[in-house]
Amino acid sequence: MRFETMADDIAALIQNLGFERAAIMGFSLGGAVGLRTAIQHPDVVERLVLVSTVFKRQGWHPEMRAGMDAMGPETADFMKQTPLYEAYANVAPNVEHWPILVEQLSEALKADYDWSAEIPGLPMPVMLVTGDADGLPPSHAVEFFGLLGGGQRDAGWDGSGMTHHRLAILAGVTHYDINLAPALSAAVIPFLDGARRD
Repeated sequence: MRFETMADDIAALIQNLGFERAAIMGFSLGGAVGLRTAIQHPDVVERLVLVSTVFKRQGWHPEMRAGMDAMGPETADFMKQTPLYEAYANVAPNVEHWPILVEQLSEALKADYDWSAEIPGLPMPVMLVTGDADGLPPSHAVEFFGLLGGGQRDAGWDGSGMTHHRLAILAGVTHYDINLAPALSAAVIPFLDGARRD
């Protein structure tokens, strides 16, 4: 299990579903897969929304990285008490393979990466959304936005200096509740609606 191979799978899924292009929204690990999909297969990504997503492993707070490093096969039993296991059990053809998934996920989360050199070349509009108390500091989201060309100058009274990328930092939101925050959909829906107007 690697971000790059999961990205290839997403691109193949989009094509197999008969879509030419699709808007992708990913959270955390899913955001990393969405980002890799946009980097590796930009022709199938219409718009990209990355929620609580880093472009390099060092972007996570140190305690987040320590938690990832501590994961292993023994984590599978503990994680059976989480909503992740419940979601897995609802769709998995072989629920007993849960420990295999956790072990593969653990290895993927421990891999070091830095995709900063590939960010500036993304052609599609990208929206970054993070909480102000997320697993990554707001400064990392701002750095990410800067790699996209955002925040480099005043937009001007007519907006002519604005990029087609967006950054939203949601107040009072953590990595563990951002997906439930009404502010997330309020921020993202107008951006995705723009995909239908472009």
